[in-house]
Amino acid sequence: QVQLVESGGGLVQAGGSLRLSCAASGRAFSACAMGWFRQAPGLEREIVAVINGNGDNTYYADSVKGRFSISRDNAKNTAYLQMNSLKPEDTAVYYCAAKYGRWYLRDYEYNYWGQGTQVTVSS
Repeated sequence: QVQLVESGGGLVQAGGSLRLSCAASGRAFSACAMGWFRQAPGLEREIVAVINGNGDNTYYADSVKGRFSISRDNAKNTAYLQMNSLKPEDTAVYYCAAKYGRWYLRDYEYNYWGQGTQVTVSS
């Protein structure tokens, strides 16, 4: 079992930055692929970024490539999403997710989810 708690969301102006954190409890965090997903009102949940267990492989959605950075600190059981150059269209609830294994790009593949944190970008 893995429990996930996101933090770091908030209100920011366009062009600003936020850093989301996802604190995990449970065993073998380093054995989990970690993903960040987001869901805006009226839209389906979409993938943002994924990182593998030892942090040497990452994936980004085209919409955030070059602006967002996913990382993890296995000693702290925490994953991060650094978001720079934020745009109003980045406004959404952001969720972190975990699954034991190497690499997953689809939300239905993840079986542990946090409660979500709201990110609002004003124009």
